[in-house]
Amino acid sequence: MAVASPPPEASSPAAPTCFPVRIWLISFFGWLFDFYDLVLFSFLLIPIGHDLHLTQPEEAVLLGVALGASGIGGIAFGYLSDRYGRKRVMTWTIGLYSLGTALTALSVGPLTLLAFRLLTGLGVGGEWAVGHALLAESTPTRMRGRASAFLQAGEPVGVGLAAVTGLLVSPWIGWRAVFLVSSASAVLAFIVRQHLPESPLWSRQKEEQLSPLAALVWLKQHHLLGAMFKGWLLGVFKLGTYWTCYIWLPKFLQNQFHQPVGRSALWILTAQLGQLLGMMAFGFIADRHGRRLAYTLYSLLTAAALYPLAFQWQVLIPRPWLFWGVMFALGLGSGCTAGFGALLAELFPTQVRNFAMGTSYNCARGVQFFAPIVVGALVSAYGLPGGLGVPLVLALATGSWVWTLPETRQRNLARIVE
Repeated sequence: MAVASPPPEASSPAAPTCFPVRIWLISFFGWLFDFYDLVLFSFLLIPIGHDLHLTQPEEAVLLGVALGASGIGGIAFGYLSDRYGRKRVMTWTIGLYSLGTALTALSVGPLTLLAFRLLTGLGVGGEWAVGHALLAESTPTRMRGRASAFLQAGEPVGVGLAAVTGLLVSPWIGWRAVFLVSSASAVLAFIVRQHLPESPLWSRQKEEQLSPLAALVWLKQHHLLGAMFKGWLLGVFKLGTYWTCYIWLPKFLQNQFHQPVGRSALWILTAQLGQLLGMMAFGFIADRHGRRLAYTLYSLLTAAALYPLAFQWQVLIPRPWLFWGVMFALGLGSGCTAGFGALLAELFPTQVRNFAMGTSYNCARGVQFFAPIVVGALVSAYGLPGGLGVPLVLALATGSWVWTLPETRQRNLARIVE
């Protein structure tokens, strides 16, 4: 009788066998406050702009600068994490974005605000890849998609917390106090230093880590530069869908839709609840049916929700139940951002994984520096349909482009060979 051979991962030494709860929990809170600090500014844009006398072009640049800086942070800290370890560098990144948030409270004009938002973006860009690489390297193959989704679920929780703090708490304590209180996320850096275990896979292969230039040469020699480009462009499309919509949504709801602050917060929370549930489901769908099919289904749902928001919003506003449903569907479809951690980790080997992941994802996020500028220009020229038409097109592009990548759900991270 033939004996079934074990899965490839079982043959590698010290292969993970159960879900790494402690790593997930610490990384989850690191990502939650990472994203919270990144988007908080958009919810406080109106009072900040009033107090510091910002022009609309200055607001657009300030909305995008942290996103642009995250690309630089992703490359720099991705390399440092491959060289010095996931645990140590996560401590640095959390401390950096918390420092940037605290200093934002001391801004006296657009230039100081620009500098402090840039600092926040550097830390935000570094933290994402470190957390996802560590979790992927510590999770069994059969549940890697779910692990990535559970970690990425910190994103809608962070946005929901930012919405409540920025729209409901700031009128009572002021936007400067909000940023100061929010910088308490630095406490997480000490928790990481004391309680987060290092990746065993990185520890075994740390001597093989490469410099950024050597990593690029290695990727070229092993025909992986194409995979990095495709992963980057997928990120440009999907993150572009998210940021061209969500970074302006608080202002759209109040200015174009003429909704009061309290109701705007409820709409945002509805979308974030949908995104949280969408992320939870995405991990199971991606592990069972593959990364590509899951991305396509979610992207089509996003496009279907954006169409009435862009072109039929006058019909939605008098029908709150319909508006609730569209916002919930928009959030649900946005849940496919949960797949980036697993998908990118499965494209690259350990010695360049964090560098390649950080470069692909955060350079895609860095491109979003132009998102508020492009949307602002289109809103001025074509109104709300012009602004929300951008994420609609990008959602359709996401669902199509993902099929240029290989299906990776069964890959063994310790033995990626191209």
